[in-house]
Formats: sequence, structure tokens, C-alpha cells
Amino acid sequence: MLLRQLEYLVALARERHFGRAAAACHVSQPSLSAAIRSLEKELGAPLVDRGRKFAGLTAEGERVLLWAHRILAERDALQDDLSAMREGLTGTVRIGAIPTALTAVSLLTAPFCQRHPHAKVVLRALSSRDIAHGLAEFELDAGLTYLDGEQLGRVRRLPVYEERYLLLAPSDSDLARQGSASWAEAAAVPLCLLSPEMRNRRILDELFAAAGATVAPAVETDSVAALYAHVATRTWYSVISHAWLHMFGVPAGMRVLRLHGTAQTPRVGLVTADRDPEAPMAAALAEVARSIDVRAELDRVARGHLS
Repeated sequence: MLLRQLEYLVALARERHFGRAAAACHVSQPSLSAAIRSLEKELGAPLVDRGRKFAGLTAEGERVLLWAHRILAERDALQDDLSAMREGLTGTVRIGAIPTALTAVSLLTAPFCQRHPHAKVVLRALSSRDIAHGLAEFELDAGLTYLDGEQLGRVRRLPVYEERYLLLAPSDSDLARQGSASWAEAAAVPLCLLSPEMRNRRILDELFAAAGATVAPAVETDSVAALYAHVATRTWYSVISHAWLHMFGVPAGMRVLRLHGTAQTPRVGLVTADRDPEAPMAAALAEVARSIDVRAELDRVARGHLS
């Protein structure tokens, strides 16, 4: 069995077309087809449903595809490990981050790139479920996600910071003049919040419910940037994570307020696949996360806006 044959199978599953898969692998279509037929013969099982065009993988093909991802990822990790021994870490670290943690990722990736100038970073906004899937399928090296209340599978967890909640309010509002607010008071003003399919919103709903309040936002979005764009009009209030202040700060004409009685502070952390040996990219990023006090930096920024 050749690694190239496995690469062809992965490309075919991704492109779902023999011609496009061959082009992606820089070979002719007959060469790709022959290599996959050779793989089927060696494994003694049909891998591809063939008709007039690609019709998908067989059940055996789907199982081989899982192993192909694993084998090729281990090949890449071996190359990265040997390269790091010779000339320092090279290659690409693939990170998935939940949207609400994207604002804090640069606190890890900037020092990572400073320590490993030959390495590159690819960052994707993903749900916790997609991060867990990406780690299991060798499509990601690391993720930044909630550590509590999530089904993350077999991963190594490294807490990075705790999410704290603040109220963004127009500077000329009664709550802003009051200087702080309760969750019940926050529920009574026109709110712009993240949409319910996002974990951050579900946490906020739990906190509002614990205060005996039901929240009915005027605007819902799945984007922190879109949330800030609406709040910047000074028409709406919002409950935000203190980590967002690191990137977005406080819009002009708005003020950030403490919320009374916030007992819940969900942990956000770095997750990597629980494998031995640990992939070099994942190990290097985890080393940075252990040495950088992201929690202190985010708290410092929040205090500056609250003072």
C-alpha cells in the first residue's frame, strides 16, 4: 500500500469527482483511477461506488478513508518532528476556535509565530462539535473552545481563561449613570445577543433564568462583529464576554458595566487530540498556552474599560 494511493482516495472523497481529484493531485485521471483500483485489489474490498460518474464511497471505502486521514496525518507529524529537529518547527498549525473566542486567539498565535518563525497558522471559526470532529479526524491540530458542558471526545484540555460577562449600554442611559446592572435589569432593555444555537447565548439564557428573568432580544446574530455593529448604533444594549474587549473595545457613545450576581464563569481552553506521541504543532501551541497568561491580559483590558 502506497501513501500516494491513500492521498488519491482522500482527494476523491473530498472532490467527489474523478477528474477534479486527479487535477488536485496533479496526475491524469487514468492514473488516479488505476491507483485506487490497485488499492481495492490489495485490500480485497470495493472502495468506490462506480457508475457513469462518481457515486460515493462504499461502507468499506468510508472506513478506509478514516484510516487514510489518520495515516497521512501521522506521516505529516513525522515530517514536522524531523524538520523541527533539523531547523526548528515548520509547516502549518491548524486551529479551530469557537466564534466567541476568536478575539483571544491572537494572544496565543502571535507568540507562537514569534517562537517559530518558519511555521504558519490557519485559523477557522468552528463550533465545539466541529472542533471535536476535526481533532478526531486529524483535520485540526488544536482548538479553542468551552471546556465545560461540551462533548469533546478524547482530548487534552488546557484552561486558558474564564469567560466573564459585562453589559454594554448607551452612555446616556439610566443604567450607565447607575454604573452597574442586575441581570433582571439587563433583560428589561432592548438587547442584541448572539443566536440560541451558540453556546455563549445558551449560557446567558441560563444566567437570566437564574435571576428570574426571561430575555427576548430585539436582534440576534451568529457573529460577534455583527453584534458590535448593531450595538455601535446606540440603539441596543448587549451582554458581552470580557474577551471581546481585547479586539473590539467599547464603541463610541457606549459604556461597559458590571453585572451583579454572575456566579457562572465558563472556562475556555486549548484542546488537542489525546495521542502519543503528541503532534509537534499541537505540543508547540500548548507550550505557548502554558507560558502566556491570557487570563491576566484579558482581565487587564476589561479593568481598563471598567475604571
